[in-house]
Amino acid sequence: MTEAAREDQDVPVWARDDAFPIAPIGWGWVDIKGRILPCDSPATLISAIRADTDAGVVLAWTPEHEHMILPEEVPGAAAAVLASRKRRAAGDLLDAIGKLRWFGYLIVGLAGYTLYQGWTFAPRIAAPADRLDFALRAMLSSMSMGIALLMLLMFAFIPWYQARKRFGELGRWSEGELADALPLLRFETWLEWQKAPVTRLFLCLIGLVGLAQWMPGDGISAAGLVKNRYLNDGEWWRVLTSAFLHGNLIHFLMNAAALAYLGKRLEVFARWPHLPLVFLFSACVGGEASARFLQATSVGASGGLMGWLGFLLVFESLHGRLVPLKARRRLLAGVLLTGLIGVIGYRFIDNAAHLGGMFAGMLYAAIVFPKSASPNRPGSTLTDRIAGAASLAILIAAALFAILKILAP
Repeated sequence: MTEAAREDQDVPVWARDDAFPIAPIGWGWVDIKGRILPCDSPATLISAIRADTDAGVVLAWTPEHEHMILPEEVPGAAAAVLASRKRRAAGDLLDAIGKLRWFGYLIVGLAGYTLYQGWTFAPRIAAPADRLDFALRAMLSSMSMGIALLMLLMFAFIPWYQARKRFGELGRWSEGELADALPLLRFETWLEWQKAPVTRLFLCLIGLVGLAQWMPGDGISAAGLVKNRYLNDGEWWRVLTSAFLHGNLIHFLMNAAALAYLGKRLEVFARWPHLPLVFLFSACVGGEASARFLQATSVGASGGLMGWLGFLLVFESLHGRLVPLKARRRLLAGVLLTGLIGVIGYRFIDNAAHLGGMFAGMLYAAIVFPKSASPNRPGSTLTDRIAGAASLAILIAAALFAILKILAP
């Protein structure tokens, strides 16, 4: 069946019978690396599903289905799926508790160290109460403490909360509730299988600029959004080059993970031309907002990424049948999480760029995409492709120019 014929069906592409590859003969499953693993009977397949402890059984097939299906859709496998998921959730919760404990030790140790530093750096304050007050203020205003709290939130508390919530939900699930979760599971699995070459190109670009930043020199001053040089010295290009730089490895990894997920979701559902168009527009608006409201030098793809997030929020709301409601709620959770991170790390996070970029992406989606009751993905026009190619060329040139500026003697 051609793509055009598939798009004529009255259900979203991820919900269709042919959403996944054609099934081989007999029974079997596909692991997370894409390997095909045949089984000799349905009982063997169900045993493999029950024994799955690391989400290794991604897809399965049976003689009753022309195309591959989720393990949750294998006839008679519901109890095995629930047992596997509950066991996996329990393991994830134990791992999350361990991370939370170690991050707690780190925070306590760092707090004690910064408090001690504040106390020893204030020898002229005679009154112990005043000296303690000075030390506490020094600890609370410490950038190291802010970064540590941010890491605690992202890498320990949120994974623990998600694991705890998932473990509690699975403990109450029945086979009927597993069926209710199928739309979201099919959506996420189908999206994971899709190719997104333009998103990969973006990852390559920030990766190349990141490698250049490891070289000797001050890459942030060379190509970052240095506000006075952008506003007063005519170096307008900084609003573009700064979008490919990052302040540190954690900043890079966080943005790379967001880029991979948001970029693929936008590229697959709204089509590739809007990926560079939204990023370029949002990065410029976010950079301008940063220049007007924040004096410190700024770097990072966050303006463009928040543009993608804002775009998807509006676009998927306007195309309500295209994406499951629970998947759209996760985007909203991403906005709330970004806001919380911005509050905790306000001393070193560019909230102006975040807000400006998100507003730009939302505005773009509201103007370019009309509301639709169709479950089909919108197509791209020749004008879309020309504009998308032009904006992509500008972004590639900006990344290469950033590398030249960073490596310049």
